[in-house]
Amino acid sequence: MKTPPEDVKLSREDGEALIARIQASSLAGDDQRLLVKLIRLYFWFTLALSETKIRLKRLKRALFGGGKPPPSPPTGGGSSGSAPADGVVDGSAAPAATAPSEAPAPDRPGRRQGHGRHRAAVYTGAQRVVCRHETLAAGQSCPACGRGTLYPLPSGVEIRIDGNALLSAIRYELEKLRCSACGEVFTAPLPTPVGAEKYSPQARAVIALGRYYLGLPFYRIEQYQALVGVPVADATLWALAEQVADSAWPVFESLWNLAAQGEVIFQDDTHVRILALLAENRRADSAGDTLERRGMYTTRLGKLA
Repeated sequence: MKTPPEDVKLSREDGEALIARIQASSLAGDDQRLLVKLIRLYFWFTLALSETKIRLKRLKRALFGGGKPPPSPPTGGGSSGSAPADGVVDGSAAPAATAPSEAPAPDRPGRRQGHGRHRAAVYTGAQRVVCRHETLAAGQSCPACGRGTLYPLPSGVEIRIDGNALLSAIRYELEKLRCSACGEVFTAPLPTPVGAEKYSPQARAVIALGRYYLGLPFYRIEQYQALVGVPVADATLWALAEQVADSAWPVFESLWNLAAQGEVIFQDDTHVRILALLAENRRADSAGDTLERRGMYTTRLGKLA
């Protein structure tokens, strides 16, 4: 195993003094410039490790070149100073270490693309609200330059997600007017899209999905609805789910009739354990008797289309 090199501890003042001695020495000009660059690279490297988070890829570019020049860490106080933009230039200023304009590294082969967030197009159930400019419209003059004319572009999209109960309620307050002479009462009608039933078909479907898809018991749905201020009794939830089942029953019967017209018959034997027959088999074994049948199966015949 090779012996690791000794640690080098060089302050900023000592480094500047060393650079001055190198520049005053009789070394060739190229050698002087190379040694100065190495000293400044040392200060940049120590500052990057102590004050910033630097990736191995960025450190590799700093030491061996390639790609964009690595950004310089932010300058601190005391011993920190200017840092080279790459490993072989002088102490001119460089961009900040966390500059967002740095080009992203190319994706690795086989790496899953995307950022893990859903696109706006996948929110197919979102309510659509069009927001328009309050003071501007297509065809008007540009308020910034006054020379051009505004024309429409594809709309920008912002998604906002809100919480809601499985069942939500709308309270309609119908205005009532009474005649002072005859006493006739005139009640405002409900809006046109509102049906006559208290529970909409969508509400009944949500109840059935909550019970038989999400696995929520009716009493738990009842408690949750009470928490959010829209109480529904568990017996009512059962009756509404039964209505959904009744509406789907004709479809089930039609599929049943289609399956009965199949031409392929199959047999399914499922092993079962019947304690009485097990005892009978043991008694027959003890007595040396031979039983006509010892197996225990439930047999089902069916037809496939």
